[in-house]
Amino acid sequence: MMSEIKEFRSKEPNLPLARKLTLLVWILTIIVLGLVGMMRSVKIPIPESIELSALPAFHAFLNTLAALFLFGALVAIKKRKAQLHRNLIFFALICSLIFLLSYVCYHFTTSATIYGDQNGDGILSEMEKVEVGPSRIFYLIILLTHIALAALSFPFILMSLTFALTHQFDKHKRMTRWVFPVWLYVAITGPLVYWLLRPYY
Repeated sequence: MMSEIKEFRSKEPNLPLARKLTLLVWILTIIVLGLVGMMRSVKIPIPESIELSALPAFHAFLNTLAALFLFGALVAIKKRKAQLHRNLIFFALICSLIFLLSYVCYHFTTSATIYGDQNGDGILSEMEKVEVGPSRIFYLIILLTHIALAALSFPFILMSLTFALTHQFDKHKRMTRWVFPVWLYVAITGPLVYWLLRPYY
């Protein structure tokens, strides 16, 4: 009986589909990074009756789920369970995409929360900097690496999935060797950023 891995690898690469998906990946990347770049400076007014304060916790929940699915996918492929691996990666991707959509909507409508801003005036005073101490450096390291790696890895996560969907498994394997740990790091540090920032929401 053919193993799941061998069964997947026996399929012929679908290069025409790969070209179409690659174009779609880069179009999506430009749109998403453009929106993320705009969301800090452009604010869309919403009715006061709409309450969005629960979204940061929801975002942390989605990232936690994504991290768990990714870890499960890693275990599955180590055990050569290709179909389970594929399903778990799909669930992780869904969680990450829902997070991204909600995150962008949240920041287009809500002012940014600043770590250490104890009075919530949107300004970090010198006294507040002193009171928060070195923990702010730790927070900024986690935040900046989270943001930078999320932006850097976004198109390559989609490309690694494209390689898998179009049966280019050697390319998929080479790319996921570095894309997977970066995606996992981003998924883990998302909830960590939330918990560090939680006292200031």
